[in-house]
Amino acid sequence: MSETTTPATELASQYIAQVTGDLEANVKEQERISAEIASLQEELASLQRDHGVLVSMQQALGITATPAESVSDSATVKVPSPRRKKAGTAAGGKQKTQKSTAAPAKRAGRKSAAKTAGTAKAAEPTLVELIRRHLAEQKEPRSAAEISAALGQAHPQRDVAAKVVRVTLEGLVAKSQAERSKQGRSVFYSAPAAQAAGGDQAEAQTEDTGGN
Repeated sequence: MSETTTPATELASQYIAQVTGDLEANVKEQERISAEIASLQEELASLQRDHGVLVSMQQALGITATPAESVSDSATVKVPSPRRKKAGTAAGGKQKTQKSTAAPAKRAGRKSAAKTAGTAKAAEPTLVELIRRHLAEQKEPRSAAEISAALGQAHPQRDVAAKVVRVTLEGLVAKSQAERSKQGRSVFYSAPAAQAAGGDQAEAQTEDTGGN
């Protein structure tokens, strides 16, 4: 009786050890995959934030992307029309002519509408131009938050984000189209010295002319 019980006990111990080891390995694998998912989600969120900032900068700089509609139109033009049977040529000839005439008119309407929208957008000043004008009008340096608030009040129809304004200001500083100064922990921006001097001279001439 004892000899039969001993092998069974050893077999059960082996199964317990194997199940315990597999369970630990399973838990560790879950933890590893969960960490990878969390890292990927964080990376995706960061990319989405960067994408939003880049789109805002693209709009601020007045960069227009090539419309996808023109690609679909060109693809439609290149596709040959299917051949019809001779028996249906007389009956369907008039309808085919009407369709071929309507298609270019529809595309021309789309292109004219897109051209009108593009012209209206081009006539509107870009964020870079608005910031440069604002800096030229100021007597003292202004922070990015102050500039963003002022532009938001002056142009309520535009979405003026403080982060985009700060990035645009840094771009102007890099191109020597704006100057940056620091007071404590705060950063202030102003028009270049030459531009500011020119604005003061123009204002002085206007006052002299008005006085005379």
